[in-house]
Amino acid sequence: MRANELIIFRNITKDPLFHAMSGVLEEAQAELADGVADPGSERIRDKACECLSLLFREAAEYGFHGNLWHCHITNLLVNTENSYSTACEIKGSVSGSINDVALHDLEIIREYFDYDFTDIIEKLDIREMSTALHFEADLSRKGAYNRRIRDRICELAGQLEKSSGALDMKAVLTEFYREYGVGRFGLHKAFRVERRIEENPPEIVPIRNIAHVRLNDLVGYEIAKKKLVDNTEAFVSGRPANNCLLFGEAGTGKSSSIKAIANEYYERGLRIIEIYRHQLRDLSDVISQIKNRNYRFIIYMDDLSFEEFETEYKYLKAVIEGGLEKKPENVLIYATSNRRHLIRESFHDRDGVDIADKHGGDTVQEKLSLAGRFGVTIYYGAPSFDQYHDIVRELAKREGIEIDEETLKKEATKWEMNHGGLSGRTARQFIDYLRGTVNI
Repeated sequence: MRANELIIFRNITKDPLFHAMSGVLEEAQAELADGVADPGSERIRDKACECLSLLFREAAEYGFHGNLWHCHITNLLVNTENSYSTACEIKGSVSGSINDVALHDLEIIREYFDYDFTDIIEKLDIREMSTALHFEADLSRKGAYNRRIRDRICELAGQLEKSSGALDMKAVLTEFYREYGVGRFGLHKAFRVERRIEENPPEIVPIRNIAHVRLNDLVGYEIAKKKLVDNTEAFVSGRPANNCLLFGEAGTGKSSSIKAIANEYYERGLRIIEIYRHQLRDLSDVISQIKNRNYRFIIYMDDLSFEEFETEYKYLKAVIEGGLEKKPENVLIYATSNRRHLIRESFHDRDGVDIADKHGGDTVQEKLSLAGRFGVTIYYGAPSFDQYHDIVRELAKREGIEIDEETLKKEATKWEMNHGGLSGRTARQFIDYLRGTVNI
């Protein structure tokens, strides 16, 4: 076994399970070299059982099934970010000598992938290994990977198993990188920013469960949705696009529209990174981590607004436009807010009554300048009475709720009067109430 000869996929050897299983395979080969083995070889058996424990634990965590050893190696391959995998993500096969190095590594990895466990199972009497090679999982159980990701990894493991050799294995893996990407950005749609240790750089962490909302699920706001889609379509197509501010009344679908965009454009390489107001000082570090990747990133800020005394918005201004370093072409900023101008203003700002400020006009311009750096602004207004009932009627139809129209309208009106007024969110909450109620 030649794991120590890996080059660009060398990080695989740092994986505890791969390292432990490599040791088991090497010791088993040595034990069986003369064709005679001690069935009571406790040392190898203990190590093998430890590996099995890790494989079964991983299967429970991620939902893997079939050949768990193949699934584990496949999971390492799709998560290993290196010079070859990141070059192939979204763009596909690349030219140059890097292909020779990748093929060299995959020839070694193929040896581990094709290892025949028959002797280990029979001659070393580790029969539990056969269960790991033909594992049946409870596919209804939720795990760390959602079903879409789990199925893609298990399917890829099957394709690699059927490949005719290292060259064919490389072609299959390269196509996976082209179609889905590599690592956390390849497998997941949305991310958040965390800083676990203050002295360390911020980490971009996957959000494993994002609402599966689609733009068609949002009733109404056709003009607003079209502006958002047009700008995003230009962005993912590599054409010039603008930072985007969605503003308006609460509960009108601003945040849901961003979630829908994440779902609609994931297959075309769009990824969403959510960042909170108090993390704006980390914005430059976050952008530096994503600017050279072959994805399109939207940095998303929900419910963005600032009080007069808060100055974090200046970090955002510098990144959007005005700093010496140009914002990368694969990054846009989308924000939602209930405020059109984002920063709280007072009448003192406009009439100059605040005698403490000698340059009142400059103060106004400072506060307006942030919103002005969003090239596209989209207004989400509260629906009219009739529009609210249109939303309720459509949602009830989609949910299969059979209530005569007059009763539905009457109950929807009573609901909105007691639950936040006219909005798409209120309509959705009313429908959820109906779904859980036998009689209204």
